[in-house]
Amino acid sequence: MAVDHYENFPVASWLCPPPLRPAVAAIYWFARTADDLADEGTALPAQRLEALAHYRTDLRAVARGGDPSARWPQVFGPLQRALRRHGLPVVLMELLLSAFEQDVVKDRYATREELLDYCSRSANPVGRLLLHLYGVRDDDSLSQSDALCTALQLINFWQDLSIDLPRGRIYVPLSDCAQEAVEPAQLLQLRHDHATRRLVARQARWAGDLLRQGAPLATRLPGRVGWELRLVVQGGARILEKIEQIGHSTMIKRPVLTWRDAPLLLLRAWRM
Repeated sequence: MAVDHYENFPVASWLCPPPLRPAVAAIYWFARTADDLADEGTALPAQRLEALAHYRTDLRAVARGGDPSARWPQVFGPLQRALRRHGLPVVLMELLLSAFEQDVVKDRYATREELLDYCSRSANPVGRLLLHLYGVRDDDSLSQSDALCTALQLINFWQDLSIDLPRGRIYVPLSDCAQEAVEPAQLLQLRHDHATRRLVARQARWAGDLLRQGAPLATRLPGRVGWELRLVVQGGARILEKIEQIGHSTMIKRPVLTWRDAPLLLLRAWRM
């Protein structure tokens, strides 16, 4: 919780109805803290997996109505209240933990299908949890939510190449690297040339296609949730624009959203 994180999108923003904000914040801190256990600090892989196993035990304890350990009271106290009030599907949180555990032991993805499987557990459950809070359960909405969440996860990967690659983590599918004649070593060396920029452009187009698949969800849902999703869609699209504006050189520069982007995002959300 002490780690300072940049986020592309505000959490529990003023667009979120006040009665749902505690649950949204509880979901966020559950996922954020688990992600930190997998990624942050200097712990060894075995220690990270052990911590995540204890974290899973605490999740199952509060899901049964029992008491968690004393290790993460700021996470599991609010989460237990959210579970009781909203009946959140615990299986979705278990999927998140499986993705974070995978992050500890896996740093390469051979194909897009492998990466999409990871996104189906690292990103899509969050969208489904939020739709659950809003009472949205139909298949079309869930499918579009999955496309949107996967797109946002991919956009974050391509935005964060300058952070992930020095850690030895390559999310770009190796099959895509081969198609652009880029060796993994070139990425790990943060090589900034025509081939690697072309590779990032390919990844950005893929993410943009998925973003467009999921975007109709924002215009189908009414009220605040629809407006919040419109801003999320436009935020993702804006990051893709910034990636293009720097010539797809995210190996050496990380594009971010700032408050100066807010008027443009609001205008584009309104135009949707």
